[in-house]
Amino acid sequence: MNDDWLRRNRENWDDRVAVHAASDFYDLPGFREGADTLRPFEIDELGDVKGRSLLHLQCHMGQDTLSWARRGARVTGLDFSAPAVETARGLAADIGLADRARFVVADVHDAAEALGGERFDIVYTGVGALVWLPDVERWARVAASLVAEGGVLYLAEFHPFTEVLGEQGTAVVRDYFFTEGERFDFPHSYTGDGELAHTVQVQWHHTLGEIVTALARAGLVIELLNEHDYTLWTRFPELERVPGQPGYRYPAGRPRVPLMFSIRARRPAGVAR
Repeated sequence: MNDDWLRRNRENWDDRVAVHAASDFYDLPGFREGADTLRPFEIDELGDVKGRSLLHLQCHMGQDTLSWARRGARVTGLDFSAPAVETARGLAADIGLADRARFVVADVHDAAEALGGERFDIVYTGVGALVWLPDVERWARVAASLVAEGGVLYLAEFHPFTEVLGEQGTAVVRDYFFTEGERFDFPHSYTGDGELAHTVQVQWHHTLGEIVTALARAGLVIELLNEHDYTLWTRFPELERVPGQPGYRYPAGRPRVPLMFSIRARRPAGVAR
């Protein structure tokens, strides 16, 4: 491990903030008006968060973090991008939640030190976070260390199987077990608008087994692992919106594959960290 991947990814994400904040994809005006960015399965699986402390790792501009705050949690968001954290703090003030939401600038690997050893009822991490981390076992140890006894880690992510299906989503074209870092150079973010000054990024693929095992080895007890048949955008050309259902799915009659997954894992009370 060296700092080059981290520096490049931080510069890339710093550039994305202004682009994302102005995009229809993130729709910050709609969020200020009350839009909820959480997925229905997250709300169902995590349950009532009212009065509970929640830490959101890799929170970006804080919309998911603040959506939990709107549901009554006392939230802390952590991200390595200072512009993203500044935007999140502004959003919190704009919607009247600055008293129940704080945001901290730190790399996820340094979260325990940045938060002064604080522990949380819920440690949450949202979609698109793990591909930016080279060592999922190291991440799991850090994340688990932040969970209070009896508390939970809750993870919602894009399913790693989608990475092997190529651009069309109709055939296996990549090795599922290839987990080495890959360097990409894209002039735009996934929102499709605005050019980036720092275009290089480094990502890693982590298998589902790798992620679950890392959490178990970190001392957490897996309570649920669910796979979901929809995702958040047209990841493949055939995906479509279905009236009355969230996200984008394969059309009726087409074989389905898991597009997202979620894990809830608990730190048993009385078990030493």
